Amino acid sequence: MKIAILLKQVPVKDATLKIDGNGTWIDESDLQFEINESDHFGLEEALRLKEKHGGEVVVVTMGPERVREAIKQALAKGADRAIYINDSEVSTPDPQVHARILAAALKDEGFDLILSGLQSDDYGYGQTGVLVAAELGMAHATLVMETDVQDGKIKVKRELESGWFQYVELPLPAVLTIQSGLNQIRYATIKGIMAAKRKEIREVSPTELGIDAAELQGGAFALEKIYVPQKTKETAVLEGDAKEIVSALVDKLKNEAKVL
Repeated sequence: MKIAILLKQVPVKDATLKIDGNGTWIDESDLQFEINESDHFGLEEALRLKEKHGGEVVVVTMGPERVREAIKQALAKGADRAIYINDSEVSTPDPQVHARILAAALKDEGFDLILSGLQSDDYGYGQTGVLVAAELGMAHATLVMETDVQDGKIKVKRELESGWFQYVELPLPAVLTIQSGLNQIRYATIKGIMAAKRKEIREVSPTELGIDAAELQGGAFALEKIYVPQKTKETAVLEGDAKEIVSALVDKLKNEAKVL
């Protein structure tokens, strides 16, 4: 099987985050980064499928120069090669634009399976895998907890709400977004780290992939502002008989606290 794993690098979970001067994202200048949690599980599943069925695992990632560290970690764990998309031309956070760039890098490779984490730990849109599938015209499944490849098809177990699960059979090629906890993540060995130094990392830019330069600056989605919620306290005294107090309390819970 020829498998692609989409990786993203995100700030470490215990990082102290500060909003940047523009108020549109966090200040990344003093942050440390790591591979997105659910992408770790996607990589592990790709490696297990390769060990069972043979083939190749290709890491595909987009970002600034620092993401090469995430690529090296994936190669050290057993991925065969990598495609690195330098995003210096991209100024929009629109997931549709990002999906088009990734799809352009994937389309001529002939992958049987494309895996990604369910969602990123920073933006958390949960759309990249689904949008890549749409761009490539592939079948897709989300919230995947188990996979079983057989006879040109893949059966997956999907996690639903309230403890329910769904079993779906998809034709290959397909795109799956992997839920955290699907498997036990492996660590890179010394042998793997040494071998990673000899593996190919092919760097491309979005314009080299045929993406229009104007689209890289715009997109249909814009992040206008992020902010830290301000903690406030307020006490309200409800007066009247029991019926009036209950009515006023329900109104406040519904229209002010919005918990009903």
